[in-house]
Amino acid sequence: MRQSLVTKKNRKVRRLRELRPDIDVRLLYRSDVLQLLAAHGLATEEPERPDGSILGEVLFDREAIAARVRQLGREISISYRGKPLILVGLMKGMTFFLADLARAIEIPATFDFVSLSPYDPASNRGNAARFAKDLDLAIAGKDVILVMDAVNAGLTCNFVLERLRRRNPASIAVCALLDKNERRVVDVPTDYVGFEISGVYAVGYGLAYRDEFRTLPYICSLERDVYERHARALKVLSPD
Repeated sequence: MRQSLVTKKNRKVRRLRELRPDIDVRLLYRSDVLQLLAAHGLATEEPERPDGSILGEVLFDREAIAARVRQLGREISISYRGKPLILVGLMKGMTFFLADLARAIEIPATFDFVSLSPYDPASNRGNAARFAKDLDLAIAGKDVILVMDAVNAGLTCNFVLERLRRRNPASIAVCALLDKNERRVVDVPTDYVGFEISGVYAVGYGLAYRDEFRTLPYICSLERDVYERHARALKVLSPD
C-alpha cells in the first residue's frame, strides 16, 4: 500500500468496524504479509531493503540467524553447566546478538558491556586504545565469554582479551557472530562462531556501515564498490 493511502484506508477500516463490530478486521501492510508468509515457511522473496543501491545479497536471513543462535545457546549451556558464567559484550554491534544469545542460553548467566574509545589521530594519547565504558561486574574467578559482532584482523579482540585476562577470570572464551579469518593478523580464539564469511562487508543484525543498517533483521552484504571504497578509506585512516 502506498504511504499516501494510509490515512484513507485506516478511516475505512474504522468505519467498517463501527458498522460490523462482529467482524475482526485487520489492515495489513506488505511487510506484515511477508512476515506472516515467513512464519509459515511460505516466503519466496528476499526482504525489502531500505537502500537497494548500497545493499547487496542477503547472506543470512532471520530464520537462519535465529536457528544458529539457538544452537550456540545450547552448546554454551552444555559447556558451562554448573559454572558462574558472565557474558561480556563489546558494544555496540553485538547488541541484538547478545540479547538473543542470552535468551537462548539455558543456564543462569549474567552479562555486562565494554566499549572502546574511537581512534582519534589528533589525540595526544597517540594510538593507545582504552575502555570508554568499563565493566560494572567483577569477573575474577568467573567463567567469561566475550561476545562480539565480528572478528576480523583480531586486533580489537586481542586487546580486549588481554585487558580482561588481567582481572583473573577462571576462563575466557570468544563468541563471535561473524568470523572473517581471511583478514586475521593476530591469532585469537574463536570458540563459538555464528557464521564464517569472506570477501564481503556485512551489515544488519547489529552490524553497521557508517552507523546505518544496524536494525535490519537479517545480514546482507554491501555492494562491492561500496566495500572497496570502505577498504581503501580504512587503509588511509587506520594507524600503522
